[in-house]
This record gives sequence, structure tokens and C-alpha cells, in this order.
Amino acid sequence: MSILSDLMEKPSLKVRWIARRNAIFGSSRFQYWAARIPFIKSVARDRATQMFDQLVGFSYSQILRACVESGLLDLLADGPVGVDHIAAETDLSHDAALRLLRAARALDLAEEAYDDGWMLGQQGAVLQADPGTQAMTRHHHLLYQDLADPMELLRRDRKEPTTLSRYWSYAGALHGAAERGAETRDYSELMAASQRFVADEVIGAFRFPKTGKLLDVGGGHGEFLRRVGGAYPDLKLGLFDLPEVANAARDPLGKDVGAKRLTCHPGNFFEDTIPEGYDIVSLVRILHDHDDEPAMALLRNIRASLAPGSRLLIAEPMAGIKGAEAMGDAFFGLYLWAMGSGRPRSPNEIASMLHAAGFTHSRQVATAQPVIASCIVASA
Repeated sequence: MSILSDLMEKPSLKVRWIARRNAIFGSSRFQYWAARIPFIKSVARDRATQMFDQLVGFSYSQILRACVESGLLDLLADGPVGVDHIAAETDLSHDAALRLLRAARALDLAEEAYDDGWMLGQQGAVLQADPGTQAMTRHHHLLYQDLADPMELLRRDRKEPTTLSRYWSYAGALHGAAERGAETRDYSELMAASQRFVADEVIGAFRFPKTGKLLDVGGGHGEFLRRVGGAYPDLKLGLFDLPEVANAARDPLGKDVGAKRLTCHPGNFFEDTIPEGYDIVSLVRILHDHDDEPAMALLRNIRASLAPGSRLLIAEPMAGIKGAEAMGDAFFGLYLWAMGSGRPRSPNEIASMLHAAGFTHSRQVATAQPVIASCIVASA
């Protein structure tokens, strides 16, 4: 056996370190000792709390959902209010309302200013003022249905419909509005709310040309363009999406940003040529919705439309971002699995795809809240 082969069979220093660390952390004697030693016990307590939060996190999310769906946050915003008033308004018994209030207090959603005088907690005040986050909270029950049996979800054929994939299909959300007005309205509200979060992160991190031209590919009802257009009043705007989407967006979006600066392009970004003549093309939470083969096809299609010096802006939650690892791989990893298409990708993976698609250079642009979105800019 060669020296090289012998070295390759031996565990690396990192592997030995991880194995040793895990053996120590898994030892009940070490846990008992660490919980009682000054300076170390605070670290041990934090890790125990983190593990407990992972264990019971579903309960936390359901408390959040109950606070949103019951209207409790709006009631507390007009507080202080008593338990009996809340019970009557939410159609709960006195004991059930008190149980919910105390659970909400534990999550900083509610606060008791005095005996039986309940108001919003700090986190509750933030949530009550943010209808977008409330819309996302109401939406997540679809994902929870699919996650009721996570192993069954992971083992199933990804093309097999799930509760989440049925919701997100264009056919279910955008057609038959007369018969499913509430469904379409909920879809539109959710898309607008989630796009606002991402748009604000992008605007804070990336400087658009003041007098350039921006095309948002897969831009839906135009919320991203609406936000960017408000921040850059001289920027010309283009929206490219399916005909029924682009046509529905034209009038309301034109009213908000100015019809003369807006062009809506109906089309399918997998089948049709991407409109040319734009300085920047944006993909906002689009790439991670698609598996590798269609994602590469989309990037190549966009690259073919760009003149030298033009840029592509990608904005979405990404995998492997420091401080946002759980959002990238844990939440969006399973969310997109349940959706039946796409995966979160790291900046390095996206950079490699961009290079393969013919882009000359790409760079990551740091955002203030990477749990919402990270940015990559590529040059043609």
C-alpha cells in the first residue's frame, strides 16, 4: 500500500476532532459537570435551551398561528384588555383564553401590564404591525400538513402532489378566480408580502442605476418592481411572466409606478426569448424554485438576452450563509422538497452555474438580513 493510500484511509484531523467532541458532549457525566462550573454553565444552558427549542418548535409556531388567526394581536393592540373580553372576542372559554395568553407571553407576543390587563409584547408589536408576516404565518399550515410525517414526505416521489405543491400551482392560484376568489386573493397577498421583504433587503444592499432599465423575470404581480421603482423614480421597469400574470399586473402596477416607465412582457421564461435591451435582469426567489436542469436552462436563456456589461441580479434565501444556515437548508430545504421542485443553493453553487451559463464574473452582495435573502450579481 502506498503512503498516499495509507494517509487517505486515516481519519483527518477534523474528523477525529468532531468524533472526540461529540463523544464528550454526549457524555452524561460531562453534561452534569458543565452545568455546574462557572463560565461553562452558561454555554451549557444555552445549548440545552437550543435543543429544547428544536424539540418543541412546532408548538411555538402553532401558538404564533393561534395568535394570528384568532385576532388576538389586534385585540391586544387596543389593550390593556382582560381575559374575559379576549375569551368573548375569540370564542374561547376563560381558561382557554388564559392558556393562550400565557403561552403568547412566554414567546414575547403578549405582556401582562397589570393583573388581568394584557397588552402586546415586543415581538407581538412587531408582528401585529406587519401583515406580511401574518400572511406567511397563516400560509405555513400547508407545509405543516406535509411535514406531519417527514419520512413519508422524503420517501415519496417528488412529482406526487402535496398540499403545498397544489397550493403553489398557477392553475390553482391564478385561474378560475370567479370560483376561487378567496384562494387567488390569499395567493396574491402572500406573494406581495414575501416579495416586499426581499425587495427591501435588495434595495438596502444593491445600488441600481438611476436611469437604467430593469427587467424582473418571473416578477408575478410586480411587487418587487413596485418597491424598486419607488426607490429609483427614474429607473425604467419591465416585467416578464406568464401572459395571464403579466396582463393582470399591467394596470395596477402601471398606476403605482407610472405607465410610461413600465413594459409588461407576456411569456414563458423556459420557452420564450427573454426581452433584450435591459441593463439589469432580476431573478427574485425564482432560481431556488427549480431543479438544476431547468435552472441552468433559465440562466442560459437570460445570458443570451444580455448585452456585454449588462448584469443579472439573483436574490433569494441561500444555503450555507453564516447566521442563516437554518433558514437556508432546514426550512427552505424541506419547503422546496414539499413543493416538489427546487432546492436552496449556496453562493458557490450559484456562481458555478452562472459560469457554466456563460457569465464572465459574479460576486456576492451582503444583505442586512440574510434569513430573508442573499444577493449575487453576475456580469454578462
